[in-house]
Amino acid sequence: MSTTDSTPDANENASEQGQDVSTIELFFDLVFVFAFTQVTGFLAHHLTWAGVAKGAALLAAVWWAWVMYSWLTGAVSPQENLLQRVVIFAAMAAMLVVALSVPGAFETTALLFAVAYFVVRLLHIALYTAATPPETRDAVLRAAPGFLGGPALLVLASFFDGPLKAILWVVAIAIDYGIVFVRGVEGFRVNVEHFVERYRLIVIIALGESIVAIGSGVGAGGIALGPLVILATLLAFVLIAVLWWLYFDYVVFAAEQRLAEESGHDLTLLARDSYSVLHLSIIGGIIFVALGLKQTLAHVGEPLGIIAAVALCGGSALYLFGHTAWRYHDHGTYSTPRLIVAVIACIFIGVTVRIPAVAALAALVVLFVGLATYETLYSADRREFYEQQTAQ
Repeated sequence: MSTTDSTPDANENASEQGQDVSTIELFFDLVFVFAFTQVTGFLAHHLTWAGVAKGAALLAAVWWAWVMYSWLTGAVSPQENLLQRVVIFAAMAAMLVVALSVPGAFETTALLFAVAYFVVRLLHIALYTAATPPETRDAVLRAAPGFLGGPALLVLASFFDGPLKAILWVVAIAIDYGIVFVRGVEGFRVNVEHFVERYRLIVIIALGESIVAIGSGVGAGGIALGPLVILATLLAFVLIAVLWWLYFDYVVFAAEQRLAEESGHDLTLLARDSYSVLHLSIIGGIIFVALGLKQTLAHVGEPLGIIAAVALCGGSALYLFGHTAWRYHDHGTYSTPRLIVAVIACIFIGVTVRIPAVAALAALVVLFVGLATYETLYSADRREFYEQQTAQ
């Protein structure tokens, strides 16, 4: 996280620094494409409720690592500083090891996963404290016990099995996420334009991982490209495109406008809650949709199992519920059409386990295309937003 600098010149420099996402930030994010893909793969190979819980825990850990660095690169400039650049590359290398060890993160490669993850987080704290002024360093150190304590517990958890391992994972994630609420974010600062752009890009990365899931589901699975598979592939693409539409048509820009209305501590609170925390449900929804699509392509003519059905329909609903929570937190309002579609998607799980997977996917696509079409043509919120933009 970046903090409020104590001088006007420092504030001005930080603001200028935050205008554009640097190429090294984009490069850094690429390792998370692989990490998200690995989480989806883990879920695909553990289609049980316990597997879903473990996959969700892995996603929470991967997401929080990315969140930490998204705030860090708003405070330092690794694009311009050679030493900082090397540290970022080292963090990328460690994160690559984390991603590689995801398949066995609770078994054979548990220690490797935990140690590599701890290194990722340690480098984050080290760069923060070494490359920022005393005020920033104090703010980082205030949160450091949680930022490092959680990952340290994952190392400890790697030596145990069964319920104790699960308890340590839950406690580790709770500490890691909870420290920003217990210690607060007072003194931290956000450059709105840069900050929002980082989250736009990670959503695109998650959506891109869904495209990868489609390709790997067909290619690596040795699935023949028959008519049903081609149809399912095209339907899957349409669903991903609609998810993009629902985020990028106007919602993200309205949210940025809302974020820009705040300043100081209120701004950092809104950024923490609406983006760093609530966006996990949006990213999680996309990852679970990717799992559902992967299973759909593998079983186009058969009903999906309950886990795959929950992933496809429930993941789509989670995506919309995440949007709803985000909007309610920002504006105190909600979208009735999105809530209705989310509830219908949840109810549709019961149908999905009884009809061919491609038919279930087609119905879900019709539902979401209908939502996007309705909002584009008839949403008063969308129309009002674009009218305001035109007036400006």
